[in-house]
Amino acid sequence: MDKQSLPHDIQCDLLVIGSGAGGLSTAITAKKHGLEVVVIEKEPFFGGTTAFSGGVLWVPGNAHTREALGVEDSREAAVAYMKGETGAFYDEAAVAAFLDNAPAMVEFFERETEVKFVPTLYPDYHPDAPGGVDVGRSILAAPYDIRRLGQDMARLRPPLKTITFIGMMFNSSNADLKHFFNATKSLTSFCYVAKRLATHLKELALYRRGIQVTSGNALAARLAKSALDLGIPIYTDTPARELLQSGDRVTGARVEGAAGEVTINARRAVVLACGGFSHDVERIRQRYPHLQRGGEHLSPVPAGNTGDGVKMAEHNGARLSLRYQNTSAWMPVSRVPYGKRQFGVFPHLLDRYKPGIIGVLRNGRRFTNESNSYHDVGAALIRACEQQSETAMWLICDQATIGKYGLGFAKPSPMPLKPLIKNGYLLKGNSLEELARNAGIDAVGLKQTVAEYNQGATVGEDRQFGRGTTAFNRYLADPDNQPNPCVAPIGKGPYYAVKVIMGDLGTFDGIRTSPVGQVLSEADTPIAGLYAVGNDRASIMGGNYPGAGITLGPILTFGYITGHHVAGIDLTTGAEPPLALKETA
Repeated sequence: MDKQSLPHDIQCDLLVIGSGAGGLSTAITAKKHGLEVVVIEKEPFFGGTTAFSGGVLWVPGNAHTREALGVEDSREAAVAYMKGETGAFYDEAAVAAFLDNAPAMVEFFERETEVKFVPTLYPDYHPDAPGGVDVGRSILAAPYDIRRLGQDMARLRPPLKTITFIGMMFNSSNADLKHFFNATKSLTSFCYVAKRLATHLKELALYRRGIQVTSGNALAARLAKSALDLGIPIYTDTPARELLQSGDRVTGARVEGAAGEVTINARRAVVLACGGFSHDVERIRQRYPHLQRGGEHLSPVPAGNTGDGVKMAEHNGARLSLRYQNTSAWMPVSRVPYGKRQFGVFPHLLDRYKPGIIGVLRNGRRFTNESNSYHDVGAALIRACEQQSETAMWLICDQATIGKYGLGFAKPSPMPLKPLIKNGYLLKGNSLEELARNAGIDAVGLKQTVAEYNQGATVGEDRQFGRGTTAFNRYLADPDNQPNPCVAPIGKGPYYAVKVIMGDLGTFDGIRTSPVGQVLSEADTPIAGLYAVGNDRASIMGGNYPGAGITLGPILTFGYITGHHVAGIDLTTGAEPPLALKETA
């Protein structure tokens, strides 16, 4: 359905505002339990931030890992890990609700909908911490042919442009990426890449977009297809303007349709699933320390995530939680010039792990283990620059390294680098001194840093920050580079650099809720008829990022829990769900 087909007035049991994983999982669950559900979305596309994401879910005790990899997990270990990761913000009731219901959520969606998952080998981001694991808690949305959406395929949010190759998505696996990195060195990889490219070019010619999607785009497509098949309308281009309230109860919303204002009355509840406040300029200026200091911030999440849900909830008496040291999930990013004052945002998800690439500050010095998670590197960068107005680092490498792995938006050989040098994205110097001058960083500091780093790197050691010493460090590195997949010396020039600044993958702070998602008032009591899910709801991770999928895993789980609760079923009380993670000795 599109904006033009929105009826003048709508009656339903449940109104969901937002069409990402949180909103759609809630809608599908409620519909499966007999409720009449309507979903509205302010943007032209459905899928929300989910469609831009990696599509990974963190689900301790999931059956996929146990059956496919033979990995056993325990609730005791997961609780220990969560306690250590969340610290003072550990919420026993919410964590219990998540751990008890996450495996059952996966089974429900795979049994009842188009949603399918596959196991991954992702370690926890801090696998050496108490309760952490080297593999087993993260699963991935299975690839999907979006032609199954029919005409609604045009309304699926396209993947983030900067992390595709002419619109082609990569599978979120080392095996897939390894073929692309080795295409000029291996006949097998060359044939693999040639076949992928031929298929993609055919898709572009027929459909004007790639139709074999992966990662979060596949998850968003699968959820949307499931909702539409159930008869749940998803009205895009339909922003909510105001929540309706009768007495102390929220009863619906006033929304903007093609012909003007429309009222949607919700007999049971309204669920806020608007994606958080990553693009709420005023709020992030108040909360982000690098913005308080006058620095830059570029978020790759959808531009529509302007905090609408948070603002509507506050207007109706909700309690907003702004308490975490890290308000958001930090992501180091770079600005990619497109010309005519247009630019894209590139999230540095892979290059930092590769051997021969280091990150330095303006003084030319390293400041952290570059192969830690994006959130940990981002938090370290914010701390390292706390006495400066600018929060930035430069990723540095030599000619051989950029040819092998690429650097940021610059692709590996044989893709040309000159256009990116010309537009200023990629900085080049025939010597380290020239590179430092072109990048505006301290030449003496950079030369000394490279010399010190190379002393250990020649034997595979990072003597300053211990890079490559954890399973997670090594997971996205280069296994063929031994003895340390993350560490190699910086060799002969020319040398290259990309300036990296702060971005985010979504907000951790958000609306305070009960474990089942009821929005809480300033008096800490539920506001009748109002729920929050997704990034509108305060994260249970306490402002930390313990592992791959710690956003989407809880988001779908709490969508599942909230959908049940709106339908009159409280999964946080009574009998334990049959697939709950069991205690083991």
